[in-house]
Amino acid sequence: MTPLERRTDAAQTTLANVGADALVCVPGRNLQYLTGLVESQRERHFLFVVPAEGEPTFFVPALAASQVRSESWVPDVRAWDDEADPVRALSELFDDLGIPAASHLLVDDTMWATFTQDVREIRPDATLGLASEVLADLRIRKDDAELDALRRAAGAADDAMDRVRGLGSDAVGLTESELAARIESFLADAGGDGVSFETIVGSGPNGAMPHHTHGERTIEAGDPVVVDFGTRVDGYPSDQTRTVVFDGTPGERFREVHEVVRRAQEAAVDAVEPGVAAGAVDAAARSVIEDAGYGERFIHRTGHGVGLDVHEEPYIVADSTRELEPGMVFSVEPGVYLDGAFGVRIEDLVVVTDDGCERLNTTDRGWRC
Repeated sequence: MTPLERRTDAAQTTLANVGADALVCVPGRNLQYLTGLVESQRERHFLFVVPAEGEPTFFVPALAASQVRSESWVPDVRAWDDEADPVRALSELFDDLGIPAASHLLVDDTMWATFTQDVREIRPDATLGLASEVLADLRIRKDDAELDALRRAAGAADDAMDRVRGLGSDAVGLTESELAARIESFLADAGGDGVSFETIVGSGPNGAMPHHTHGERTIEAGDPVVVDFGTRVDGYPSDQTRTVVFDGTPGERFREVHEVVRRAQEAAVDAVEPGVAAGAVDAAARSVIEDAGYGERFIHRTGHGVGLDVHEEPYIVADSTRELEPGMVFSVEPGVYLDGAFGVRIEDLVVVTDDGCERLNTTDRGWRC
C-alpha cells in the first residue's frame, strides 16, 4: 500500500468506528491528503466518495476523468457528461456503492452549499456530519512521507533565511515589499514551490502588527524587522519567523524584549513531549513573557498545527487539554508587540517524537545579521 492508500484505508476503518456510512470529499486539502490529487472546487460536481465498506470512487466531469486516472491511485473513476444530470448520476453511484437511504454521511468541511444540497436531495433521510470527525485525527499525526516533505520545506526556509541575514547592510534602503520579493526568490532558489502564505516583512512599528504583510516603508539602520515566511515542498509548507536588525544598533528595550521572546520560545520547545497538554506548552512560553512584564503584549496563541494546511490542529493555546502525540507538527512562535515601536516574534516548526521533539528549523535565532 502507498501512503495515500493507507490513509484512505484508515479513514474507512474510522468511518465504521463512528457509525458513518460514507465520506464525501470535494477538491481541497482533504482530497489531497487521501488521493494526492490537487484540484480546485468549481461549478461541476467533482467528488470523492469513500464508503465504510467497498471501493472508494471518484465522481468527476468527463473532461477531468483522464487527469484523475493519471494523477491519483484510485482505480474506480466514474465520469459524467455535461449533457447528463449529475445529481441523478450521483444518486446511481450511491446506490451502486450500497449507501443506504437512512445513512449517516460525513461531507467535506469545505463543501459548497450547492453540492451539500445535492447530497441532501439524493439522500433526504440521511444525517450529515463533517469529514473532520474522521480526518482531523488522522491528519494531526504525520506519516513518514509527510514528515519528509515538511523537513525539506523547512530546509528551504532555512536556506532562504541564511541568505536574508547575508544581505546585512544591503537590506537598508529596501522597502518591505522589495525585501519580500527577494525572500520569495530565495525560497524558489532553495527548491520551494511558491509561498505557503503571504510573506511578512514588518519593519520598525509595522512589526508590532502580527499579520502585517509588507508595504512601502523603507527599512532603516537600527530597525527591528520581523520576517515570517514559508514555501511548499510536495504540497507541505514551512513557516519560520525571525526578528533581525540588518545594520546599526537597536535600542536597549528592543534587545531586552528580543531576549525575553527568545527565552520564551526556548522554554516552550523544551516543554514539548508526548503526553503533555498543548496548553502547557503555551503556558511555558507565556510565563516567561509575563514574568518579564510583557504578558499583555503577547496577544496570540503560542502555535498552530502545520500540515497540508498552514493552520490546522493541534492549536497550542491556553488551557488546551489536547495531549501531544508523536508525529504531531506545529509552530512555536511567542511574540511581544509594542504598538508604535516594534514587535518581536521567533518561530520554529517542531515535530513531537517518542521522547521529546525535533526542531525542523535550525537557523540562528538572534537579532544580529
